[in-house]
Amino acid sequence: MNILKIASLAFTLFLASTPFTATQSAVAHCQVPCGIYNDSARVQSMLEDAATIVKATTMLAELAGKTDAQSLNQSTRWVMNKEQHAQSIITTISDYYLTQRVKPSQADYTERLIKHHAVILAAMKAKQNADAAHATALTDSIKALSAYYPGHVH
Repeated sequence: MNILKIASLAFTLFLASTPFTATQSAVAHCQVPCGIYNDSARVQSMLEDAATIVKATTMLAELAGKTDAQSLNQSTRWVMNKEQHAQSIITTISDYYLTQRVKPSQADYTERLIKHHAVILAAMKAKQNADAAHATALTDSIKALSAYYPGHVH
């Protein structure tokens, strides 16, 4: 059995053992709105998530073809870690930026929607692939948001 089949099986078993409910809640900064925002810190956090995804794709490439138990274990852990960090980015964009910070009253609303959506799409591609090019594209799409969130905003 090759490493991809084993990693896929391990991941499938992990998902099967993880309890999912129909009413999972997303954790986001309050939607009161409270007026307490640190947009640039969230951009930095997403860049850290993207750096972890880059590292995961690098490590998966290094482990490819190895069939010893430790390598299979590490491959599975890197895939799961990559998935979690990509999902964190998607959640931050959808539950924080798109609900709190991107507003129809902004003159560049359409441009902002397109750029924020590009991050979600890039994160989805990074989840689906173990190719470093997708991880790099994700990082670039997040950096494209930096101009909108240059510093701490209240």
